[in-house]
Amino acid sequence: MKKVLEKLVGSANVLVNEPMKNHTSLRVGGNADFLITPQTKKCLCDAVSSLRAQNIPATVIGNGTNILVGDLGIRGVVVKISQGMGGVEIDGTKITAQSGVLLSRLANMACSSGLCGLEFAAGIPGSVGGAVVMNAGAYDHEIKEVVAETMYIDRAGKLGILKGIRQHQFGYRTSVFQAENWVIIESVFKLKRGDSAEIRAKMDSIIRKRKRQQPLELPNAGSAFKRPKSGFAAKLIEDAGLKGYAIGGAMVSEKHGGFIVNTGNATARDVRRLMSKIQNDVLEKFDVKLEPEIKFVGIFE
Repeated sequence: MKKVLEKLVGSANVLVNEPMKNHTSLRVGGNADFLITPQTKKCLCDAVSSLRAQNIPATVIGNGTNILVGDLGIRGVVVKISQGMGGVEIDGTKITAQSGVLLSRLANMACSSGLCGLEFAAGIPGSVGGAVVMNAGAYDHEIKEVVAETMYIDRAGKLGILKGIRQHQFGYRTSVFQAENWVIIESVFKLKRGDSAEIRAKMDSIIRKRKRQQPLELPNAGSAFKRPKSGFAAKLIEDAGLKGYAIGGAMVSEKHGGFIVNTGNATARDVRRLMSKIQNDVLEKFDVKLEPEIKFVGIFE
């Protein structure tokens, strides 16, 4: 099967029985049957098109910062869009970034070019592709505010381009890419001119705030739950007395109730049981149903 895949995916490196805990920020997950890491736009397009044409199950991930992979792993092929897909072009106030570019790197490049609009992304560990797929946001801003257009591969393996908020169908932590299972190749960001020193100062302030408030010292997958219609998930969790509560190696962060951290030996089962405990307690005490922001991928026990 590896030789067949190598012919299909061209220059993409093929790993066999690869531990997914090595590819997720939560450091949890079983093995993928195969994992490939396309290094160019053409390689990504060819790989995804070939896999879909052959009806080979393919799971596409970015930097692995917002997912929980099941303990039994992922069947088929995982396509990891890594920093090899990290090309960036700046033209005036527009930046074209391939889907593997780290969002924090993009924010730094914008700052260096005197372009503002991405300051909120300072310190976010995800990639451009993942950020657009989930309409990532922080500190009252979202990626939809700066995305002008996106090139993608559809389910038939054909290229397409979306322009503007309406075509992207951006919503709170969602976009058309989630519903359609399209793969992002690159996005164009429309920014504004600004003073680099002022932009840098704002970014530094955001990074300091993140370090002060979030458990960056432990493996985590970002916010575990979406913000409910009223209030904040973290406050509800903390008010339910769950800060520091642990199941196995998974624990509600003692620094920020909205984060679940891996204290060293967590399993996907631990994390899911803890998430269920949180949902049940918050629903019972405050009549609020928390919706996971973390995406569940692969096979769970």
